[in-house]
Amino acid sequence: MKKPMLPMVICIFFFSMTLLAFKTSFLQTQLQASIARGKIVYTARCLTCHQVDGGGVQNMNPPLIKTKWVLGDKSQLIQIILKGSNTGVTIDDIEYHNVMASHKDLSDLQIADVLTYVRNSFGNKAKAVTEAEVKAERAK
Repeated sequence: MKKPMLPMVICIFFFSMTLLAFKTSFLQTQLQASIARGKIVYTARCLTCHQVDGGGVQNMNPPLIKTKWVLGDKSQLIQIILKGSNTGVTIDDIEYHNVMASHKDLSDLQIADVLTYVRNSFGNKAKAVTEAEVKAERAK
């Protein structure tokens, strides 16, 4: 005689949903922790040039608000932090000319955190930058 499968299916379903909720909560907690650490790095290293609100300084330091540089290719953004930039950039028809120093002295985790902070602050919403992504870019 076959045993009813419905109770087992229901148990598996609820167990799966519990795991999914836990994973989502865990990932959200990791993201929030990265953003919090990144804010500390931003305050120490980036705020002077890019300002409290990420708006930059007109014609000198570019804004970090909803630009392709911040929201676009993570590799390019990581390389800017690692190598700095001595070329101007145009954003919304405004040219910015200040040199950005390299911040290669920051750890991979610090760079990942500060970029995750920037990509999720000032009205931005983008995927986190991981320590592994920074490590891979540093090796290039």
